[in-house]
Amino acid sequence: MAAEAIACEELAVGHGGKAIMSGITFALKPGRILAVVGPSGCGKSTLMRALSGLDDPVSGSSRLLGRDLTSVSTEEREQALRRLGFLFQGSALFSSLTLRENVELPIREFLSPPRREQRQLAEYKLSLVGLADAMDKLPSEISGGMAKRAALARALALDPEVLFLDEPGAGLDPLTAARMDELILRVREAFGTTIVMVSHEVPSILRTADFCVYLDTETGRMEAYAPPRDFLSLGAHPRAYAFFQQNHRN
Repeated sequence: MAAEAIACEELAVGHGGKAIMSGITFALKPGRILAVVGPSGCGKSTLMRALSGLDDPVSGSSRLLGRDLTSVSTEEREQALRRLGFLFQGSALFSSLTLRENVELPIREFLSPPRREQRQLAEYKLSLVGLADAMDKLPSEISGGMAKRAALARALALDPEVLFLDEPGAGLDPLTAARMDELILRVREAFGTTIVMVSHEVPSILRTADFCVYLDTETGRMEAYAPPRDFLSLGAHPRAYAFFQQNHRN
C-alpha cells in the first residue's frame, strides 16, 4: 500500500489548458476522508476529476495510490480507475434498470463472475446501504435519498480503494443528509476506504472529514489544507473561516 493515497505538488487544474485553480499541494494518507470545499465555481469538481485521473491537470504533479496517472499508459490508467469508485451529482442511475441491475452493471463489466454471483454481490452492496427491500425498484420509484444510497452501492460494487463523491448531500433534507454522512463513515470504518468528497455543506463536512482542501476564488489558489474544525475560528485562514461561518447552519 502506498504511503499516501493521494499526493499533489503545485497542482493546477482547469479546462482547455487554462488553469482555474492552482497552488494545490497536500498529501492524504489511506483511510482518511478529505473534503474539497470552497465557493461555487472555484473548481471543486474539476479538482476531483484531476485527482481521480478522469481528467489531466494543467500543470504540477498528482499521485494516486502511488502512481502518477499522467505518465502511465492508457491500459495502466484504466487498471487504476478500476480501483476507484465514483458517486456523481444526480446519482446517474440508469432509469430503465432496477437498483439491483444498476449495481450489477460494473460487476458484470469488470469482473464477469457467474450470473448468480453478480446478483449476490449486488444484493450485498445494496444491503450495506439499507436498500435490501428496494432492490427490484426502478430509480423513478424511489426517493432522492434512496437514489443517492443506490448510487453509493454501485460506486462500492468493485470494492474501491478510493471513493470519490461529488456533493453527496446535495438536494437532501437535513435528516437524510445526516444519514448519508453516517453511511460514508460506516464505509470508511468497514473497508478502510479513502474518501474524497466535494461539498459545500459545512455540517456534513464537520461530521465526516478528517481534512479539508479550501479553494479560494479570489486568489485562484488553494488557501488551506487542514482539519475542518480549524476553520471555525478566525486565525490563519480568514477566507476559509468566512466560508465556514456562512455555510454552518447547524
